[in-house]
Amino acid sequence: MCHAQGDELPHANELLKMPGSITKLNVEESGAGEIGAEFISIQRDNKKTVLKFHIKRDVDGKVNKLYSHAGANVSITLQPSQMSIEEFYEEPHESVEDSVNPDGTENIPNDQIEMDEDLVKH
Repeated sequence: MCHAQGDELPHANELLKMPGSITKLNVEESGAGEIGAEFISIQRDNKKTVLKFHIKRDVDGKVNKLYSHAGANVSITLQPSQMSIEEFYEEPHESVEDSVNPDGTENIPNDQIEMDEDLVKH
């Protein structure tokens, strides 16, 4: 969550179009670099503007670099991402190499899977 103080917000019209999309968020002072985040919402009143984001996962440890800046005045940069919300929330999974035989059965190398002998017999 980010709070922009004051009633003047540069690029306010562009920001109002971004909630519900995936953005590239950069807190410049943190040195973390761009972080993919869902821009959840923007709430404005006469004293401040609140920007809410959801960061799904942090495999590179970038989010940890933001904690020391909590409550401090920082400069943030937001850019629209080319990633869709569906792609953002898609869980990574391991793939298995295989090929399909002419009879329609799959051919999976033995070193890629483990099978319980009881399951194979039934």
